[in-house]
Amino acid sequence: MSDLPVSEPIVVPSSAEGNGVRNDVSVWVAARAGEAAAARGEAAAVLMERLRMGDDCVAAARLIGLPADADTEQAVQQQFGAEIGQLFVGVHRMATMQGLQRGAGTSASTAPPTAAQQAQQTEALRKMLLAMVDDVRVVLLKLAERLVSLRSAALSTEARRNESAQAEAREVMEVFAPLANRLGVWQLKWELEDLSLRLLEPHQYHSIARYLDETRIEREAYIDTTKALLRDALAAAGIDCEISGRSKHIYSIYEKLKRKHCSIEELYDIRAVRVMVDEVKDCYAALGIVHSMFQPVPGEFDDYIAKPKANNYRSLHTSVIGPQQRALEVQIRTREMHQASEYGVAAHWNYKEGGNAARDTGFASKLASLRQVLSWGKDVSSPGEFLAGFKSSLFEETIFVLTPQGKIIDLPKDATPIDFAYAVHSGLGHRCRGAKVDGVMVPLNTPLKNGQRIEITTVKEGGPSRDWLNPDNGYIRSNRARGKVRQWFNTLELQETLAHGRAVVEKDLQRHGQTALNLDKLTHEAGFKSQDDFFAAVGRAEVNSRDLDIAIRKAAGLLDEAAETASRGEVHTSRSRAKAESGGILVVGVDKLMTGLAKCCKPVPPDPIVGFVTRLKGITIHRADCSNVQRMMASEPNRIIDADWGDAAQNDLFSVQIDVIASDRQGLLRDISDVLAREKINVTAVNTLTRDFVAKMKFTAEVRSMDQLRAALVQVAQVKGVQSARRV
Repeated sequence: MSDLPVSEPIVVPSSAEGNGVRNDVSVWVAARAGEAAAARGEAAAVLMERLRMGDDCVAAARLIGLPADADTEQAVQQQFGAEIGQLFVGVHRMATMQGLQRGAGTSASTAPPTAAQQAQQTEALRKMLLAMVDDVRVVLLKLAERLVSLRSAALSTEARRNESAQAEAREVMEVFAPLANRLGVWQLKWELEDLSLRLLEPHQYHSIARYLDETRIEREAYIDTTKALLRDALAAAGIDCEISGRSKHIYSIYEKLKRKHCSIEELYDIRAVRVMVDEVKDCYAALGIVHSMFQPVPGEFDDYIAKPKANNYRSLHTSVIGPQQRALEVQIRTREMHQASEYGVAAHWNYKEGGNAARDTGFASKLASLRQVLSWGKDVSSPGEFLAGFKSSLFEETIFVLTPQGKIIDLPKDATPIDFAYAVHSGLGHRCRGAKVDGVMVPLNTPLKNGQRIEITTVKEGGPSRDWLNPDNGYIRSNRARGKVRQWFNTLELQETLAHGRAVVEKDLQRHGQTALNLDKLTHEAGFKSQDDFFAAVGRAEVNSRDLDIAIRKAAGLLDEAAETASRGEVHTSRSRAKAESGGILVVGVDKLMTGLAKCCKPVPPDPIVGFVTRLKGITIHRADCSNVQRMMASEPNRIIDADWGDAAQNDLFSVQIDVIASDRQGLLRDISDVLAREKINVTAVNTLTRDFVAKMKFTAEVRSMDQLRAALVQVAQVKGVQSARRV
């Protein structure tokens, strides 16, 4: 492409049949929308012919000047068939998104977006435009339509001063030129950027264009001479190579001048050549020959082969003083590197867009594949048919929808209004009660589609529904929304537990007449670090009433001095073993002292056990691995004594707690109870709680031994739907 800013339409010869189709479409467009619309369509068709997009795509390009309405769309499909009609509709569907970036301002109650937020929204808009089309040719037609519009504006003196033309140029620079860049359509990208610059920065544009125009013939002759010199020198060294001139466009020069803060005469890559060789060793051999022929410019050598760019771009760049003592840039790379540069995302994506492109590796690899398909399509006998079969499935698992203010939100495929609400803000999701999609009320489990505008109806107070978590209802598809709903109910459950625990403590304090007791001191005496931990443990019944009574008495200083002395007093450690009167438990060193089984760990023969000397109620028997025993050993080790099961204990019944977690279903409790009954285990209490279709069941049962309990747990675990069964 030439360095001049505006190129005249390129007329591509076509067959008589092609001319007939061209005339038919152009005449039809002129009759419906006028000669100006037909001229715009013809210019877009020339661009599609240059890209070799096929007859259907060229015909659709000639229709871009038509208005976007239902009658026109129907007429196009009737006149030219479904294929051309779908391309036409797709282009105008993309047009509905054009004003989003300018229209997505903020309301009076919100602050203007930051530069980072604006860049993020621009990136989302680019992706949204790609996601809204099924046929990649629609994107190319849209790029051609934007380019034709810019050409017209750039040639019009009045349009160059028009604010709407400048807004269009900014939109092209921010949205459509990067799209062309990512798709690898350099022919359109460079002209889109140059014409946008002409409208936005006319002084800088004309200054660069004038310089390039004045030096064009001289530069082309200079490049031809340099290519011949390099080709001869590399051939003499036995290096097979391909050498081409590399044109630098006006916008690219403008960006480099801004970045380097220098004059155009100081740029070393206005004159540039590219050398492509077979192997990496040939790259360095060619570099040595270039440096031996021409004087290198200090500080202007970059080895992107040894140290590739962050986007994996690889090449050797060097600037030298070439023939006639003029600056020259030489790029040296292998053909494989050039292929990756042209068709992979590495070459021009992050680098040319200033590193602001999304770092989505899955999207990047799909985009690279799409660019390769676009390139290969130009080399086959029927490129139009080849590309027609390729769908731009870059976003198979993502959709893009809009807030009422025009902000773009990306969501998982088939996401619902509830997913959308939680993506905007957690509070909006919690208070969501209804939704409008494109102004129409819909159920909250309606799957959303690309480009829809969503408005959420809320209540002032309230929270999510448990029904939202049922996968069969289809209310939630995103992990973020599901996690936020679960977090809400977990927090709610904790608050309820804390409130219940606080109420139990306050009731006990009233019973003891200690309502003014310091709660921090009570918490410490109960063995907890914080009041919330203490209240939660009481609410979950992890602290029994006896332990709570003792903690209150200790905190209030009400324990009987004699009882405290006796409980602390010396437990004789003579090794005689006396039979306990309660349950046949033997306690080392004591006789005829009341014993009882701890409710916190519910020991059962043959569990290893120890005794704890209480201040008022004799000796409590705990399992040796009980967490309360571990805490008491650390704080009051002199009150822990040895204990063992006596023979009589083998015939006693012992209370145990069994926890069962299962998928909830009808008849589950009956089936588990039948298993326990068959194992001759008496159930004295059952507590069940079902949440998210998972049942948590607590059985209090009486067993004679651990062997009996183990056998029962094995049988319970085999009941349909049971996930786990264990002794607490």
